[in-house]
Amino acid sequence: MTEYNEAELQRRIGYSFKNPQLLTQALTHSSYANEQRINCVGDYERLEFLGDAVLELVSSAFLFRQEPKLREGQMTKLRSTYVCEPALAYCAKDIELNKFIRLGKGEENTGGRGRDSITSDVCEAIIGAMYIDGGFEPCEDFIHRFILSDLENKTLFYDAKTILQEKVQKELHTVVRYETLSEEGPEHEKIFTVEAYIGDKPVCQGQGKSKKAAEQQAAYKALLELNNR
Repeated sequence: MTEYNEAELQRRIGYSFKNPQLLTQALTHSSYANEQRINCVGDYERLEFLGDAVLELVSSAFLFRQEPKLREGQMTKLRSTYVCEPALAYCAKDIELNKFIRLGKGEENTGGRGRDSITSDVCEAIIGAMYIDGGFEPCEDFIHRFILSDLENKTLFYDAKTILQEKVQKELHTVVRYETLSEEGPEHEKIFTVEAYIGDKPVCQGQGKSKKAAEQQAAYKALLELNNR
């Protein structure tokens, strides 16, 4: 695992902390905090709690302005799509956030660095740390830049299986099915490879840490191919 320093992460997110210890805490998993009892800054859980609230406010305000015709229930559903665990982990890939997280040895050895749940929690913790350090404005900038950007493409990715099924039924009058080709790696960090079929024709393969994630990726690739024809 390549390690990056926190100065590099600050450069990537475009924000310099006045109190760098807040960023260190936001990157610290409880497993690391428990192992490093001496001079430990604590873990990210309290900052995650705060960051979650800030993220909800910013994303709600964004949808309120951008979607004036949507009702409350529709906005709630759309917001949950943009800020759910897989969505945050997907956004965090732009800055390779998982490479900066401080994990205990046990969590590291069991594949914690690749878990969406941890990466998404850290993303929210960073938002919380930014709020404490610099107030609301840098948080809003971060959320708009990394989470509420390129939404058309992200929506296509998050809803790929549903969109592909509807498109195939409407235009090709057939169905989509998925076949698992392989499962590789130890039990705690398996990689699944799945093939998407349109009718009886194999079209695209996807990989992921679960069958669902692999199917989503295969569906997304299939959609891109169909849209480019």
